[in-house]
This record gives sequence, C-alpha cells and structure tokens, in this order.
Amino acid sequence: MKLLLTSAGITNESLKKALLDLVGKEVSKTKIAIVPTASNMEEGDKDWLINDYQNLKKIGFEEIDIVDISALPKDIWEKRLSVVDIIAIEGGNDFYLRYWFKKSGFDENLKNGYLDTKVYLGISAGSCVTTPLIEHPYNILYGEDLPKGEMKIINEGLRLVDFLVLPHFNSKSFNKLTEENIREIAKNFSHKAYALDDNSGIKVTDGNIEIVTEGKYLELN
Repeated sequence: MKLLLTSAGITNESLKKALLDLVGKEVSKTKIAIVPTASNMEEGDKDWLINDYQNLKKIGFEEIDIVDISALPKDIWEKRLSVVDIIAIEGGNDFYLRYWFKKSGFDENLKNGYLDTKVYLGISAGSCVTTPLIEHPYNILYGEDLPKGEMKIINEGLRLVDFLVLPHFNSKSFNKLTEENIREIAKNFSHKAYALDDNSGIKVTDGNIEIVTEGKYLELN
C-alpha cells in the first residue's frame, strides 16, 4: 500500500519527489486520475482546486483524467481508474466524500485492488478520510456543512492508517488553525495525529511512515 497524504497537494519539489518515488516509473509514462468529488459541496471561489490541478499539470504526467465518482456509473469510473498509476483524491467536504466512497463502492475498490496496484494521493479531505476517524480542528473550530437527507454522516474513516491527519496548519485561509488551538483540541483525540501545513505530507509505504516537508508540521499525542 502506497499513500502520500498531503494538506494541499503537490506544492513543492520534495512532495513531487515523494510521489514519483512511490510510483517508481518515468513521469512521462505515468497516468493520474483526479477525483474531485469532495469539492462538490464547497461554495464560492475554487481557485484552490484550480491551483491543485495546475500543480499536478506542471509535473508532466502522460495523462491527467478527472473522474467524479458521484456523477458517473460505477462501470465507467472503474474502467477509467483501472488504467491510471495514481488516484488523487481532492479536498472539500470530508463527510460528503466519505459518503460517496461508501455509496459508490469506491471504498471497496480501494481495499480490494486499487491499493495493491496504485498510489493514493490524498489532498486535504482526501487525506482525512484514510484515517480511523474523521474529526479534526477544522470541523471543531469552523464547523462544516454536513450532508443532508439520505446522506447520513459517516464519521468513521477508512482506517488505512492508524493516525489522524490535520490539514492546513498555519494556513492564511484558516486563521484559527494555529499551533495553540490545534494542541488544545488534540488533547481530546484518542489517536496519534499529524498537523500538516500546506507544504507538508506523509509518505506511507506498506506501513512505514516518512514525513515529507518544506514547511512545518506537528506530531501530536
């Protein structure tokens, strides 16, 4: 299982190198699919999403596909994801993303094939859903629009890792996510946690953990 869990995607050379190391092949022969589903719930300016796309485009992949698992029938997204080397799960609403992972069957595909053959790139919400529990300072300090109607809240993560990921530490866009606030909230967490700024990530290779950063991170609990 190969994961790169980031706060804001591939924002620097160290994260780029970590991603390509996980893939293990020439970038010009590497295909990536971006799953933007979590961003569907976010209103207003999506320059952050466009920036994520542009950062991936700069890497020089052979092919970049965009595959929304909430909009496509399973047989179609399965076919398109089957041919890529990297699946990048975008940021947005954690709970909405977790709901669609379950409803579409994508979580089963992850555990029964994709994680054996592909690299999982998590970006913000895409990182948070891999953990044991979807609960982090952003939800507590800012609140989050929760899925309504038939979309029941799923707090349990995929448990691909045994720690929590707390994205956007010290981000100008989330001025409450300071070290003081995060440390105070983390006292109530029952799991180890990593707070990542937007230049940091966690490289996971078959259970081995490596922090990749050109910024700052916190290791908590």
